[in-house]
Amino acid sequence: MPAFDFLWTDEIVEHLAEHGISQDDFEHVVCHPASKGWSRSSGLPCVWGYTEDGRYIIAVYEELDDITILPVTAYEVPEPN
Repeated sequence: MPAFDFLWTDEIVEHLAEHGISQDDFEHVVCHPASKGWSRSSGLPCVWGYTEDGRYIIAVYEELDDITILPVTAYEVPEPN
């Protein structure tokens, strides 16, 4: 998997923090996803996976180009059965 450049803004860092998700959590799951798909609400690409401390989250983002990721949101979700 290629390395990504994450384009962080103060607003998105604050938004993720409201959900208990750090920049490191988001980047880890995007770079090591358990599964990939599309957000049902926004239609944006997303991944599901485990943070380094074991939480299962969804991370939604925009792909600005082949390597640049603009984080949109992330939050804990139930683990798949």
